[in-house]
Amino acid sequence: MAFDDLKPLIEEGNKTIAAIRAEVEGVKQADVLTEQKIARMEADLAATLKAKQDADLALKALENRLAEIETKGNRPGSTAATQKAAEEHKAAFIDFMRKGSNGGAMDRLYDLQQKAADVRTTVGASGGFALPKEIADQVYKMILDVSPIRSIARVVTTGTTDYHQVVNRGGLAAEWVGEVSARTLATATSDYGDVAPTFGELSAVPEATRHSINDLFFDVEAELVRDGGERFAIAEGIAFISGSGTNQPTGFLTGTPVVTGDAARAFGVLQYFFTGAASALSANPWDNLKDMLYGLKAGYRQNASWVMNSLVLAAHAKVKDTTGQYLLTPAVREGDPDTMLGKRIVVAEDMPNVGAGAFPIACGDFSRGYLIADIPGLWMVRDEITKTGWVRFPMAKRVGGRVLDSAAIKLLRVATS
Repeated sequence: MAFDDLKPLIEEGNKTIAAIRAEVEGVKQADVLTEQKIARMEADLAATLKAKQDADLALKALENRLAEIETKGNRPGSTAATQKAAEEHKAAFIDFMRKGSNGGAMDRLYDLQQKAADVRTTVGASGGFALPKEIADQVYKMILDVSPIRSIARVVTTGTTDYHQVVNRGGLAAEWVGEVSARTLATATSDYGDVAPTFGELSAVPEATRHSINDLFFDVEAELVRDGGERFAIAEGIAFISGSGTNQPTGFLTGTPVVTGDAARAFGVLQYFFTGAASALSANPWDNLKDMLYGLKAGYRQNASWVMNSLVLAAHAKVKDTTGQYLLTPAVREGDPDTMLGKRIVVAEDMPNVGAGAFPIACGDFSRGYLIADIPGLWMVRDEITKTGWVRFPMAKRVGGRVLDSAAIKLLRVATS
């Protein structure tokens, strides 16, 4: 999608929102035809909202990439020898992608990686080659910019799957004393929780025809970055929300949320608020949303975001609070997010739709509530055998994830209790 499509999408989305609200305002009595018309308008709005966020993320990705290039160009200390070695590695890698073992391309790449002290080297037949850092960084950047949960979660880099994050779940306290008063030390004892994200290896398989790869005008690097990065981002987006925790991250919807408040709930278990309807949103959805937002402690509300899919978001376009104010405030310019109750809305299409027992909305400070752990390094093999006439490039990376602070995220459940 072209970046200059973002402004028309904002205008189109806002126009549809206005049309839905006008339709609702003009209806004195509900009827089937009107409900069907509004449902179609909401579906159109959902598609526009999703396209708008995709375009916005793509624009931010371009801006970040340009900023990185500028920073790299102004960075001192990069020796000519280091730069030359990186360029040779990248050139040999792309040559290997095009030719495979022909013309000594694989041998040259193997020799270069043997000289790199920070790369564990294997030959293509027994596990693949590490992607050059410049290409790997581009893939990681695309994952960061495309994956909606990554844009709000806490992301760390680790060298091992045995990564643990300690969380203080008891709080801190102090006491007032005089100059010579005894210190009782009767302050609240910190209660530390240990969070270990579950890891898995994420695999994607970009592919291109043999003829296209042999074409000198075919940009092998760009294809690898775009296709591999998008596939990784899509798979990650699902795992960070609903991943099982077995050979993959544990999603924040995985587990058994409860209605119990923060003071009495077990660490690691999320709290949910319920709609009051068995299979639908509440008749007064604003009550649920305000309960969720203000169910967060003040420290978490400051940086809170709403997470839902575009259909659920579109359904809230016509919702008013008790004062007659609409809850959804659409963005009016590029770079601004849609907001609800003053908090940013993140469209994540892998969130559930409204349905009995579902959790279609999450709200919280995900930078404190959800942990993503990346293990650096991307690996790739070249496969021209499996699919006749095509060359496939299976890529792999390792990533983990888990709820970090369970008081930082609240859920909405479609249920009566």
